[in-house]
Amino acid sequence: MTDNAPKNPLTLLGLGDMGTALARTWLAAGHALTVWNRTTAKAETLAAEGAVAAASPAEAVAASRLVVLCLLDDASIDSALEGVDLTGKDLVNLTTGTPAEGRARAAWAEERGARFVDGGIMATPTMIGVPEAGGYVFYSGSRGLFDTHREVLEVPAGARFVGEDPGHAALHDVALLSAMWGMFAGISQAYALIEGEDIAPKDLSPLLSEWLGAMGFFVGNAAERLTSRDFTTGVVSNLAMQVAGSGTMLRTAEEQGVSAELVSPYVELMRRRLTSDPAAHGGEDTVGAITLLKR
Repeated sequence: MTDNAPKNPLTLLGLGDMGTALARTWLAAGHALTVWNRTTAKAETLAAEGAVAAASPAEAVAASRLVVLCLLDDASIDSALEGVDLTGKDLVNLTTGTPAEGRARAAWAEERGARFVDGGIMATPTMIGVPEAGGYVFYSGSRGLFDTHREVLEVPAGARFVGEDPGHAALHDVALLSAMWGMFAGISQAYALIEGEDIAPKDLSPLLSEWLGAMGFFVGNAAERLTSRDFTTGVVSNLAMQVAGSGTMLRTAEEQGVSAELVSPYVELMRRRLTSDPAAHGGEDTVGAITLLKR
C-alpha cells in the first residue's frame, strides 16, 4: 500500500452534526468512506470531500465490512436497515440509546449474521477529531469486533471498551451524563442565588470552580462505601448534620426569591434516609442515601 492509498474502508449511515464530524475525521485520516443519509444533500457535500455517496442503505452496507450507525434514534435503525443483508458485517452503533436498546440491538444483529458493538459518545461534534479536547467513545459488545477495528474507531476520538455486555456502553454514557446534569443543576442554583445582588457571576465563577474541585473526593468516597456498604467509618460530616444544614439552604433560596426545585429532591432523599431510622443512619455518610434510589 502506498502512502496515498485509501486506508481501511468503512461505511457510515447518518450525517447529522455528529455523523458529519465523524465522517470528516475518517476522510482526513485517509480512510475510504461510503456514506448514506436520508436527505441526500449532506451526503453530496461529503462526496465533494472524497466520500462515496450511496443511493440506499443496502448499497452503503454492501460497500464495507465495517458499518457505523449514527442515526436519529433506535427506531431509525429498523427503518434504514429493513431488508438489508447484514451477513458477515461488523456493526458499530453510535446512535444514542438505552442499555436495553443496546442489548436488543445486539441480539437483532446476531440473528442477521452480524457482529455488533454499541457505543456511547462522550463528546460534542466540535470535539471530534480534536484529541486535546478529551472526547472519547465507550464501546461494549463483541470484543473481537472492537479489537479488529480499534485503530479505525480511535480516529475520531478515544475508544474505551467497557465489556461484552452490549448495554454497558450506553449505561456508562448515561451514568456520566447524569452526574454532569446534577452538577449543572447545582451550578445553576448557585448563579440564581446571586441574581440581583452586587456579586458578579465572573467573581463567583473561580470560587465555584475551586469549591467543586475540592468536593471531587466524593466520587471516590462514594465508590468505596457502596462497595464495602460501610457508611459510618471515618465520617466527617454526617447525614444528620447535612439534613440540619439543608434548612439554611432552602430558607436562603426562599429569601432570594429563587426556586429550590433543583436541590430539594436531594435534600428530601437525605431526609428520607435519616427519618427512616435516625439512630442507625444519623451518623452515616450521605452516600447511604443513594441506596434509596434503586427501585
